[in-house]
Amino acid sequence: MRRHALAALAALALTAPALAQTAPVPPVGPDFSRINVVTTDLGHRTYMLEGAGGNVTVAVGDDGVIMVDGQFAPMHDKLKAAIAAVTPNKVTYLINTHHHGDHTGGNAAFAAEGATVVGHINERNMLAAGTTSNVTGVKFPPAQAAALPSKTYTDAMTLTIKGRTAELKHPANAHTGGDTYVWFKDANVLSTGDTFTNGRYPNIDFLNGGSVKGVISAADIYMSLANDDTKIVPGHGPLATKAQLSEYRAMMIAARERMAKLVKEGKSLDEVYAAKPFADFDARMKAGEQQAKAFMRVVYMTVKE
Repeated sequence: MRRHALAALAALALTAPALAQTAPVPPVGPDFSRINVVTTDLGHRTYMLEGAGGNVTVAVGDDGVIMVDGQFAPMHDKLKAAIAAVTPNKVTYLINTHHHGDHTGGNAAFAAEGATVVGHINERNMLAAGTTSNVTGVKFPPAQAAALPSKTYTDAMTLTIKGRTAELKHPANAHTGGDTYVWFKDANVLSTGDTFTNGRYPNIDFLNGGSVKGVISAADIYMSLANDDTKIVPGHGPLATKAQLSEYRAMMIAARERMAKLVKEGKSLDEVYAAKPFADFDARMKAGEQQAKAFMRVVYMTVKE
């Protein structure tokens, strides 16, 4: 299976967005000096930060800050400034939702300032060992020791600072094999990492434990936690509602079913591309040919396993 997956990757051109998902600093990418961090107040001293990389969630307590994801390494100073604009408190915990560099690039810098980096044990192991991009086949070396989570868990963990609590849980084999979602119950805010992306296709990292089945299972969990007032911070895309999460879940279920039919018929990946089984979703996601093929490929690879 891995041999076939890598063969499919070899046919895909290297692109900046693809490389960005694993590298803490993308080899080709945005001019970080031109990027501004946009802060959205979610209520109850909780904020969503958008810059370059995955979305960030910040929960302010009386004596510290719980931060979810740290984007690319060059975004550290801008994220730090955005946090300072809403609180004088420093980051106590930086939670990684998974190992990709557009979420973990800030680990070393925030750790050097006193933050405890937290992640699932599988995520730490992936960073420590180095990984291969499921999008491009590029191999990434082990992360430096300072960038590794110093606090890990297996199934669930609760982090507390004065006045705030974060509940961490591991949805198995979803976006990756080392995902974490974070529930701030007091603020009715759910931070999903890339197990849910709003308004764009997800990347399902099939080389590092991800699966369509797991993404759907994660969405089921989120649907049970959320109500109509829940603010959902997706891994990428704008702030989401439960209704938008429901639409995403329905799309993923339909994608799995359609692809399973094609796999059962013995279709090759090239034949799947030609069939365009997700054409209706492509229009909804405003996906170009490259994005459409990428989504077909990751669904095909995980359904075929």
